Amino acid sequence: MVSAAQQLVTHLEAHLPCFLAHWRQQMKIAADDKYIDRVEQNSLAMFTLVKEALSQSLSGETVERLANKVAKERAEMNAGIGTLVYNVNLGRRLIIKHALTAPLPITELAPLIDHMNELFDQFLFHAVKEYNELKEAELREKNMLIARSHQDRLTLLGQMSSSFVHEFRNPLTAIIGFIQLLKFEHPHLPYLDIIDHELQQLKFRISQFLHASRQEIVESEKETFSLRQLLEEIMDFLYATIVDSDVDISLAIDESIHIFAYKDQLRQVLVNILLNSIEAVKEKEKPRRIKIAARSQEGRVIIEIANNGPAIPADIVETIFEPFFTTKKLGTGIGLYICKKVIEDHGGEISCSSDANMTTFSIRLPV
Repeated sequence: MVSAAQQLVTHLEAHLPCFLAHWRQQMKIAADDKYIDRVEQNSLAMFTLVKEALSQSLSGETVERLANKVAKERAEMNAGIGTLVYNVNLGRRLIIKHALTAPLPITELAPLIDHMNELFDQFLFHAVKEYNELKEAELREKNMLIARSHQDRLTLLGQMSSSFVHEFRNPLTAIIGFIQLLKFEHPHLPYLDIIDHELQQLKFRISQFLHASRQEIVESEKETFSLRQLLEEIMDFLYATIVDSDVDISLAIDESIHIFAYKDQLRQVLVNILLNSIEAVKEKEKPRRIKIAARSQEGRVIIEIANNGPAIPADIVETIFEPFFTTKKLGTGIGLYICKKVIEDHGGEISCSSDANMTTFSIRLPV
């Protein structure tokens, strides 16, 4: 006596041409898909799996092998995971539709259809898993390429800037020294303070390039110092820029807050962020405000520098600490990258948040 499973297989084989034609017509696949000629081959392979599943002779390895093959083809063609799932479920729906027309009582047909559903579920599990793993590997490879590209650009920056910057640094130091001598001998000579300030700014920019190219040799040691005192020194350093930009800067930092760090490096970070904040608020009408606050919390010092300049779009906030990313016409794109590197080298974290009211840079450092 012929079993119900065998009767169903015979019935499905009789409807195979119709099943394949409908699957091919309704599935979602691009006309230029290089695997389009394998559609019928894969459909036939799936039909064979259905027959083997009904006859109880199907192994899990066979299902996984076909699922992985289809997933690789779809991943290579960048067909979305949704398209893959849709096409598999389309085949499921069509084959079950034909199965329901078989001359079998529902009591015998129902468990066979359940068996086919289990097969399609198993196939989808392996296909989706393989597809996701392939795409994750592809993403990892792209990220590695991006990282290598950034490193190559930093290396090139080092090669270009180290020789260029060193050529300027020694004579610049000599000029600054002579300016100090002139200020001592001729304290009332006009414009010396302005010249000295601009030269100090230039020296700061040179230090940025040296740090980015890893050419800067840190000779100082970590020390414990007052955060408020450091910021007051920075405010004096940036005084001309602050006055010229007509910016109101407020400090809310307790005298008791001290940090153990490389003072010059932290000064560079804070100057960078303040200069960026000043540039930002210059784009709006008065009042132009920058608020600097700090507090101790759970063994860390949290420094927040907020400005009321234009909001930074969310997609840009995510990338502003990347090397060479800049929105300025004459920007180098290394300032905030250096800030991030210095803070992380100190075991800390730096982040940025922005909305219509305020843009805030937050720094968390160990005490």
